[in-house]
Amino acid sequence: MKEMKPFTTIEEMEADTARLKEIACELCIDTYEDRKKQQEPHCKFGEDGICCRICSMGPCRVTPKGQYGICGADAHAIAGRHYLRMAAAGSAAHSDHAREIAHVLHKTNANGPYTIKDPDKLIANAKEWGIETEDRDIYDIAHEVAEVGLMEFGKPFGTLRYLERGTEERQKVWDAEGIAPRAIDREISTSLHMTNMGNTADAEVLVRQSLRVGMADGWGGSMMGTDFTDILFGTPTVRSTEGNLGVLEENQVNIIVHGHDPSFSEMIVLAAESKELLDYAKSKGAQGINIAGLCCTANEATMRHGVRMAGNFLQQENALLTGAVEMMAVDVQCIFPALGRLQECFHTKFITTSPICRIPGSEYIEFTADDAEHAYEKAKALVKSAIDNYENRDRSKVFIPEHRQDATVGYPTVQIIKELDGVTNSHIIDDPRGSYKPAIEAIKSGVLRGAVAMVGCNNPKVRADYSHIEIMKELMANDILIVGSGCASQAATKAGLLRMDAKEICGDGLKRVCTLVGIPPVLHMGACVDISRMMLLVTSIAKDWGVETTQLPIVGCAPEWMSEKAVAIANYVVATGIDVYLGIEPQVKGSTQMMELITEGTRPICGAGYVINKDPHELVQSIIAGIEKKREALGI
Repeated sequence: MKEMKPFTTIEEMEADTARLKEIACELCIDTYEDRKKQQEPHCKFGEDGICCRICSMGPCRVTPKGQYGICGADAHAIAGRHYLRMAAAGSAAHSDHAREIAHVLHKTNANGPYTIKDPDKLIANAKEWGIETEDRDIYDIAHEVAEVGLMEFGKPFGTLRYLERGTEERQKVWDAEGIAPRAIDREISTSLHMTNMGNTADAEVLVRQSLRVGMADGWGGSMMGTDFTDILFGTPTVRSTEGNLGVLEENQVNIIVHGHDPSFSEMIVLAAESKELLDYAKSKGAQGINIAGLCCTANEATMRHGVRMAGNFLQQENALLTGAVEMMAVDVQCIFPALGRLQECFHTKFITTSPICRIPGSEYIEFTADDAEHAYEKAKALVKSAIDNYENRDRSKVFIPEHRQDATVGYPTVQIIKELDGVTNSHIIDDPRGSYKPAIEAIKSGVLRGAVAMVGCNNPKVRADYSHIEIMKELMANDILIVGSGCASQAATKAGLLRMDAKEICGDGLKRVCTLVGIPPVLHMGACVDISRMMLLVTSIAKDWGVETTQLPIVGCAPEWMSEKAVAIANYVVATGIDVYLGIEPQVKGSTQMMELITEGTRPICGAGYVINKDPHELVQSIIAGIEKKREALGI
């Protein structure tokens, strides 16, 4: 067994990356760091959001000499249009993910590869939507829930059903301000129409639609994707796992699943657990089959199976550079096209599985809901192919970094309630569903100062994982609980902050809570699509407290965000009344009006906005100050 250290420093992580970079250089392979240097200096017009190529009259660039595009659009219109397009694309990505999960739910049956793992959540969802459940087959109910869910994408009238989960005050705000989303696809389509040449040039109107299309993601597609995934594969519970590249095994068949769609990775995990394939692997000289995950597919698989996490977004090339991976099988989103070229230098098989994500240099094996009945057999064939590839590994090229960390994962809202109920006297809580009152009392008393939803990707513009880890450590020292998702959670995992004994570097209050409840100071809530869980968490706390979401000493933070999905997420978090602290500037700073709108102009609309600072140490101080200001306003 590899020795495990209490914590892994950012310098140790970087030393592993540097060694893998040496391997890349020896093989004349470029990595994201090389390609970043080749792109420098970045286009200033693009960084500022003031280069427009929406029509073929341009592209147009706003300069002191030419303050308008050919059509007359100014910097505010151009930056606003591109900002809205990013939010719409991010909402489309998350929501299309959810659409595929809905189709998988519609294909479930008792004898197929996809079955219902959480019938209670299915029944609850059905009742919430007014679907009859008495004396009905569970799969008939599932199919109707899927159909009603799919109608949320294109229904002609009304607003999204999930909005009714918000606080009463928040629902009034959404309606009054015109940001309550209608059908999911309608908001995405409307966003693209608004930004088409000759339409909206008013920056405030574009920002309002950004909030609305973001809401279509967080309170629409993402929320549905999370609910339906739980129904299909089980609502996550607390599990122990490990993280970082050290989870790869020298004497096992290493298969990495990467992307975001759990309907694919679920089948790979189940196939790899079959006795038939385990015996086959041993017959080929391997000691077993080791499934490891990257990005949000890792988060999905670890919460439900304890699958170990090889790393986050910027480690995908590093995983192949170890020379120890027999197969990398990907689904959708955040996947480098560079992997197609990189795998040619190793024995690794690179498999793409979705018509949404086709990459040159890959072998394409389609996994879609249309062919759901064959999903398990296809997964078994892929795992067998990886086993056959084990003998092709060139052991002279293998370098597996030693660092790996224990982690405790799997804290959706229902699990947090269970943890709280487990340490609370029954006379405190009279709510049969459980309550957040223990957490509220801890915040009111000052034992906890507040909470931060830590989310987001990695971004080569900043030191990988550094901002995540430094900010989390400082928050922990100041008695602020962290709820993490996506690549931020994996950064915490690699550093050792998801260990139970990470409480030892916390302030006295947070340490006391972690000891009493038996939780780590960073709660792993899931994938980036599961940030919708955080909205329900904040909403439930507000309801149990009797205040509005804007009043809570709870904020969001994305210090290394990269994707268009992050723009959609940030908009729905702000629309929910939660301030968002960013460490990467949105590409709108060429417009003073847009910068003012996203930091201050949204506050009269929904009570929250962005706080932007590229220095993580200054950003975390802003977070702490913001939380203390909320506490002062509440009189606690």
